[in-house]
Amino acid sequence: MFYFLGQLADQISALNVFRYITFRTGGAIMTALFFVFLFGPKIIASLRIRQGHGQPIRADGPESHLTKKGTPTMGGLMILSGALVAALLWSDLSNPYVWVVICVTLGFGAIGFYDDYLKVTKSSHKGFGGKARLGLEFLIAALAAYAVTILDASEYSEAIAFPFLKEFTFNLGLIFIPFAAFVIVGAGNAVNLTDGLDGLAIVPVMIACASFGLIAYLSGNAVFANYLQIHHVSGTGELAVICGAVIGAGLGFLWFNAPPAAIFMGDTGSLALGGMIGAIAVATKHEIVLAIIGGLFVLEAVSVIVQVISFKLTGKRVFRMAPIHHHFEIMGWTESQVVIRFWIISVVLALLGLATLKLR
Repeated sequence: MFYFLGQLADQISALNVFRYITFRTGGAIMTALFFVFLFGPKIIASLRIRQGHGQPIRADGPESHLTKKGTPTMGGLMILSGALVAALLWSDLSNPYVWVVICVTLGFGAIGFYDDYLKVTKSSHKGFGGKARLGLEFLIAALAAYAVTILDASEYSEAIAFPFLKEFTFNLGLIFIPFAAFVIVGAGNAVNLTDGLDGLAIVPVMIACASFGLIAYLSGNAVFANYLQIHHVSGTGELAVICGAVIGAGLGFLWFNAPPAAIFMGDTGSLALGGMIGAIAVATKHEIVLAIIGGLFVLEAVSVIVQVISFKLTGKRVFRMAPIHHHFEIMGWTESQVVIRFWIISVVLALLGLATLKLR
């Protein structure tokens, strides 16, 4: 909405700032932050009344988690509402990439919301059926991937780029859509698995958003993309505004999610935010860099996969408990130690991922 004020810059020169992505990204951060601060307490109070006993706590999990019984979930509603309002106010709504990412975010958020709803109403960890849930996720992700290939009119629309290599790309052809869908679905579920401790998921998500906000801005700018020798995708720069909106909403959510959490993110938020990051990575042709920047999410997902495969094949567990953050808890790390150390890992991985922009 505010973007179109820039069209009046010829009459009022001061409105020219609304043309700049950097200015609107800053505006989106502050708008989302204040929205969550303003409406967060009301949302938490409403969810606490409606949910009663709150999110079910795993009986086989660390004993310290039993004290969290009664904490409401679906805190992702706070993040998504704040980010959506900010994105609609500050983004260029004529940009199709904006709508692709918003649709993926809301679609994954709806799946996560239904999953949370089933868990709360049934007071059980068994939510949405795994196959049906993954099927819907892949459908949304595949449609988004198809849209991205149409929007990118270049010869690289179905190719993937590799970090540290200047001009080498690999054209996947028809395989690109299932590959891109896998990236989006994988990112959504990896963030979902990471969301197990107070503040553990939201800070790495904000770090990833900051990183991909920069990548989107650079990829969408022909001059910067040429200088850095990365694939230029016209129009993706606007995705930086959405990343900014999520950062602002995430900061507001962290205020309430800091230990002891007044509310949990739930699948509503984790699936949506992970899917959003995956969609931006696909749109900007930085799918492999996502595995570096989001390395913490990858680690969490791999720990679950390894644990399941090992137990089914040998009857033995590699980790004391999966995802891996629970393994460290059982080893004796306090919750705050796990969370802060994982934040540090996220920062280091983000810096490594951003370094690939120049090291080509």
